[in-house]
Amino acid sequence: MDSIAFLHGWMIPRKLFITFISLLCLGGALLHAAESSPIFDGKTLNGWVQRGGKAKYVVEDGGIVGTSVVNTPNSFLCTEKEYGDFILELELKADAGLNSGVQIRSHCFEKETTYDFGGQPLKIPAGRVHGCQVEVDHQPSRRWSGGIYEEGRRGWLNSLEKNKAGGEAYKFGDWNKYRIECVGDSLKTWVNGVPAADLIDSVTLSGFIALQVHGTEKPGLQVRFRNLKLEDLGKHAWKPLWDGKTLSGWHTIGHGDWKIEGGAIHATHAKDVKEFGHLVTDKTLSDFTVRLKYKAVSGNSGLYFRIEEKGASGVSGFQAEIDAEKDAGGLYETNGRAWVSQPSPEDVKKWFRPQEWNTMSVSAHGGRIAVEVNGHRTAELLNDKSRAEGKLALQVHANLDCDLYFKDIEILERAK
Repeated sequence: MDSIAFLHGWMIPRKLFITFISLLCLGGALLHAAESSPIFDGKTLNGWVQRGGKAKYVVEDGGIVGTSVVNTPNSFLCTEKEYGDFILELELKADAGLNSGVQIRSHCFEKETTYDFGGQPLKIPAGRVHGCQVEVDHQPSRRWSGGIYEEGRRGWLNSLEKNKAGGEAYKFGDWNKYRIECVGDSLKTWVNGVPAADLIDSVTLSGFIALQVHGTEKPGLQVRFRNLKLEDLGKHAWKPLWDGKTLSGWHTIGHGDWKIEGGAIHATHAKDVKEFGHLVTDKTLSDFTVRLKYKAVSGNSGLYFRIEEKGASGVSGFQAEIDAEKDAGGLYETNGRAWVSQPSPEDVKKWFRPQEWNTMSVSAHGGRIAVEVNGHRTAELLNDKSRAEGKLALQVHANLDCDLYFKDIEILERAK
């Protein structure tokens, strides 16, 4: 029989019926997988640990209450569990004059930790909580609640200075609903349903969540947190885009010498050669985040992306600028608009390390493009409509003596 009786004599084909039931089951499974779960049991602080200062944290009326104590640094009540990609929703209310925040993807180590940041390595003391914090601002004159500040490391990453509507969403002295979404290198926040921060940052991809009571000279100020629910979305991780041993998956065009030396690609080019040289990926990419380490001994180069193999120089498309002396991290469009974002010499000094290894990342998702060098945002386009996909490439520049090294070329992907 090819049909099945169904609802008041209606007949439907057997295959359609089976497909319909399968879709219902799949939809139910996806709905179940997407459910948020409490990360606080409403009764105890089990699963949480206090770090930093000595502010008091207690459970009261089904929520967590943090109370300020004088002569103590910033205090943090931290989840024992770490999270990578997630959606966190909670409500909070802070007394007037008390700064607070919600730490995400944060860390605290028993030993001093060193990070590559700017012109010099950044040292984090042992026992110091550090990582991104979604702000609970105590200044009505500023109103940056919902902005993203990096506690203990880089400072403000996405204030609400240019988002007046987002800043005005926070209600001083009342309950506020926060929504925080972290997926890969995308970090977004909402305050009372109003979009606040929108940050691209791949420096830290996982860590604990924490509730802050900021250090203050006023005792007894309180911040309250309730209805903390989290949807765990897994995590992203860096995967090799180059195997470190061969040029498999890449091909060369133009003129240049590309050798593998000690786990790095050594690229050279002579000044008397008028032709550019490029090492190009075989694959085409559309939306992606990539990073690499480079050392520019001499000459000019770039991390090209969304390119086509055409044009006077051999390729056409974007490049994140690599140079032995200047413009590091700028954004240039070869055979197009030329400089799209050129950093000043003063800014380059903040992040570039001449004759040393530098870390560069490029995030390109739709029209949102962001470039970083050693943890500093060096160029960003919010809604570029010029190029949607293309290949990656490394360059040696024509008519220059180029001596460059590249290693640890990686792409950010969802972990399995």
